[in-house]
Amino acid sequence: MHTKEDILQAFGRLLDVQERLRKECPWDRKQTNESLRSNTIEEVYELCDALLKDDRRNICKELGDVMEHVLFYSIIGSETNDFDIADVCNQEADKLMFRHPFIDWTGWTGDPKEQVNNGLTATAEDAEIPTTEQAVAETWEQIKQREKDGNESVLSGVPAALPSMIKAFRVQEKASNVGFDWPQREDVWKKVEEELDELKVELQKGDRDHSTRELGDFFFSIINAARLYHLNPENALELTNQKFIRRFNYVEKTAAKNQKRLKDMTLSQMDKLWNDAKQLEKDGMLT
Repeated sequence: MHTKEDILQAFGRLLDVQERLRKECPWDRKQTNESLRSNTIEEVYELCDALLKDDRRNICKELGDVMEHVLFYSIIGSETNDFDIADVCNQEADKLMFRHPFIDWTGWTGDPKEQVNNGLTATAEDAEIPTTEQAVAETWEQIKQREKDGNESVLSGVPAALPSMIKAFRVQEKASNVGFDWPQREDVWKKVEEELDELKVELQKGDRDHSTRELGDFFFSIINAARLYHLNPENALELTNQKFIRRFNYVEKTAAKNQKRLKDMTLSQMDKLWNDAKQLEKDGMLT
């Protein structure tokens, strides 16, 4: 792999390229924070797709696209003298160091001993050293509450624009980090069953509004169960989406080879092709 010097040189090269594009490219010159936002969302989703597939080549490519956007926003910020990429990097480094006070940063620029937020300091000496992943997460949330510009409440740091499933997972995770959680993870199943029963009642009544609310409660309980069992519900659902698409594409393509249209086929005929797809998948012949 590359040396630290190589990495810094490559980062500087990318920054130089982006700065020149901002000055000389008509499209780049026209962009604003608002106009770039949708592109950034698309790039992040493309990265997520590569990560889910563990496609190392495309992970590298998509990371570059996301990094280019970080640089772009930083250049725009520098044009109004609000911030530049150095501010972005230094602020993030300071934050990470401050939120890990159990690590001794003595001699490092930005030593948390010198970072004073709301009159509070966090040092390696006054912090209990966490020994588990959960303990680190709990320490992280507690320190965020102490920061000068930290979150006003435990859940206020969850972005309102997050997709609903990810948001549900994050609010549950944050609440858990301050002790609001089931004593035993097995306890969650009673709640899941309770929410499912309530959903069935509303569906039988034909009450669309209450059914929608109960469906949300049921989803929320299932996501909570996934969290307690250390499963990522977003990834799980996307894997199922991909599996369904893969199998349905097989059904559609096979039908077309036999000069048939899906809408002209019976459900049993389509089910047979679906089961064929499942078997091919099991044999590793449908990917």
